[in-house]
Amino acid sequence: MLRAIATVGGWTMASRILGFLRDMLIAAKLGAGPLADAFFVALKLPNLFRRFFGEGAFNAAFVPAFAALLATRGPQAARELAERMATLLGLWLALLTGLGLALMPQLIGLLAPGFDAPKAALAVELARITLPYLLLICLTALVSGVLNGLGRFAAPAAAPIFFNILSVAALWVLAPVTPTPAHALAWGVTASGVVQLLFVLWAARQAGMPLNPFRLPRLTPEARVVLRRMGPGMIGAGVTQLNLAVDVIVASFLPSGAVSFLYYADRVAQLPLGVIGAAVATALLPILARQISSGQPLSAHRSMNRALEVALALAVPAALALAVLALPILQALFQRGAFGEAEARATAWALVAYAFGLPAFVLVKVFLPGFFARGDTATPVKVGVSCLGLSVALNLLLMGPLGHVGVALATSLSAWANTALLAWLLARRGRLVADRGLRRRLPRLALAAAGMVLALWGLDRWLAPGAGWDGVWRLAVVCALGGAAYFAAAQALGGMELRTLLRRLRRA
Repeated sequence: MLRAIATVGGWTMASRILGFLRDMLIAAKLGAGPLADAFFVALKLPNLFRRFFGEGAFNAAFVPAFAALLATRGPQAARELAERMATLLGLWLALLTGLGLALMPQLIGLLAPGFDAPKAALAVELARITLPYLLLICLTALVSGVLNGLGRFAAPAAAPIFFNILSVAALWVLAPVTPTPAHALAWGVTASGVVQLLFVLWAARQAGMPLNPFRLPRLTPEARVVLRRMGPGMIGAGVTQLNLAVDVIVASFLPSGAVSFLYYADRVAQLPLGVIGAAVATALLPILARQISSGQPLSAHRSMNRALEVALALAVPAALALAVLALPILQALFQRGAFGEAEARATAWALVAYAFGLPAFVLVKVFLPGFFARGDTATPVKVGVSCLGLSVALNLLLMGPLGHVGVALATSLSAWANTALLAWLLARRGRLVADRGLRRRLPRLALAAAGMVLALWGLDRWLAPGAGWDGVWRLAVVCALGGAAYFAAAQALGGMELRTLLRRLRRA
């Protein structure tokens, strides 16, 4: 599992760094005004459906079934399942894409009802360019699930790099010949979907699992199991995505720039969430599925404890660092061109609110495989539904006094409620029991994180990172020294054994 986490986390880190370069360019070209708001809403639409059909419900049902079939009946049966599901998913998504293109004005009206007519018309135009990305990236998610089930984690984790590369290339190459830079970005998004799908198909062939996506869509017993499990998962993913859509809907009624402030803050928060949460969850799900299907409950118990330990050891200091350094981070990354100091300060407060919920976002990703690996996609749905009303109520309660910061804070608070309910249900069923190693290390890691906060506070005032490239280098020094302080304190307090960890990483 450590090897898988290191692989996924490493490639995700590379992708996120390229993503920051992309967002720095977007901020400089588009700023945080009407053009940026329209593009981010257009990008949100395919991303909502991608998480709904691709990475959410489908993978929760497909990856455990694929891993179990691979372990019990061999690669041929697993490949047939993957090919039939690819055909079914492709047909359904093609129909959905066609309907979306035809009904785009209505969809934008639902997603951003607060936009005025010119901004809404621009969002419709951009969304029609980006919507085919939905079909391409969902099929990419399916093939990535196949690779994860095979224990091949590098290619699926590396594929999003092409999204960032092609977006940057589109801004440089296409912007002079398109109506706005946002149009160039939209074309880059769709082109990246084509490249990502071809890349993971090639990786599957290299792994000895060539896939034919044009197999007749026959409903085999295994395919029926996946579809049956997808039902609750789709409802649960729908609840999650509806929660995200509520954020956009509420932000569209706030003053211009609110959607962009939330986007940029979320992009920064997504770095530790992607590197830690997604990496641990991606590695944990197929491992738990194999251990449970092979009748190894003690191994599954150990895997869950070690996953929690790794996740919290990295997520808690990351969240504290984001909160302490919110403004310097936003100034160093984005304050240039059309993105000024006022935009940086407004975005920084949203980042503080997201940082408060970061450990909860990570823990949700760790707890969900505990249900999915056992074929239980219904329980997380019930939890998600119960938290949706809380999220909507918090958005309406906080948007007035806190503006866009209230939207971010509502998301974090509902994530903590989701985390608490999932943990309680797993513990009640005997599937989440903290072992001695976890109980011993977590308090020590918390003390080390507190020491890191003091170090970051002093370093921030000493080096004073600000806007521009000089601010980037100063911020990098602050982060490096703060990270060194955390790991040194964790080693001294007995929260982690760096020598053992490095030895395992070298072996991995």
